[in-house]
Amino acid sequence: MSNASSTENLAAPSGTFSIGGDLPVVRLGYGTMQLPGEGVWGPPRDHDAAIAVLRRAVEIGVTFFDTADSYGPETAEALLKEALHPYADDVVVATKAGLTRQGPGIWTPVGNPAYLRQQCELSLRRLGLESIDLFQLHRIDPAVPLEDQVGELLELRDEGKIRHIGLSEVSVEQLEMASALAPIATVQNLFNLAKRDAEPLLEHCEAHGIGFIPWFPLATGELSAADGVLGEAAREHDATPSQLALAWLLRRSPVMLPIPGTSSVEHLDSNTAAAGIELSDEEYDALTALGG
Repeated sequence: MSNASSTENLAAPSGTFSIGGDLPVVRLGYGTMQLPGEGVWGPPRDHDAAIAVLRRAVEIGVTFFDTADSYGPETAEALLKEALHPYADDVVVATKAGLTRQGPGIWTPVGNPAYLRQQCELSLRRLGLESIDLFQLHRIDPAVPLEDQVGELLELRDEGKIRHIGLSEVSVEQLEMASALAPIATVQNLFNLAKRDAEPLLEHCEAHGIGFIPWFPLATGELSAADGVLGEAAREHDATPSQLALAWLLRRSPVMLPIPGTSSVEHLDSNTAAAGIELSDEEYDALTALGG
């Protein structure tokens, strides 16, 4: 019995959300951006540790994995396949295309339709999939008409190569324009307790049943000072400020799908345990006021 808790479903208390109305995921997911080397470039510092983190995530109930062809590039997708293929029935893999890499920390948008199609085909091969559950346009390329970029993803969807279409780093206006061209199931924008510029986009997603994937969800900035509201609440729950930041995100909206990333099993367990933290109304309001 001693290791009964080692496979405890830590993620389940975060609840579920159906991407596109028909693809259920546990709301607290896992993002693979921290698995490649420094600058999201090259292989992981510790290959075996990266594989262990991915397998552990499934063990503790994570079903939603977010990756991208540009992480490495190609590294994170290959690690996912190595660790988890053949995928469990409830595992949902989301990937992205549209950012090219010229070196560590360098990201350049390319939205040429032929390129997006090529990257979809390569991701299918690297991930070992016949269809990608959620394929996201990593950035809208300003040099290519939006209808050409979204139109290509719609064609790929119609061909069965992708199931749902997502966007990343968009405005409400861009989302509305894209939604007029094709069903958009999710958006992924920078959003966390300390930075909430995407609040209008989140409200739009809520109103239309669109999943909102906040990247960089753990950022708390100066809010995590031990003598602040966040620090006090963390002590009250015997939790870390990062856990409270995730608990706040999960409480903030039913369409919120946080994907904290880490290359450490210990941090993975800690992050995922945030699903079980229930903030009181007073605590939630106090945390919300921090970034107001």
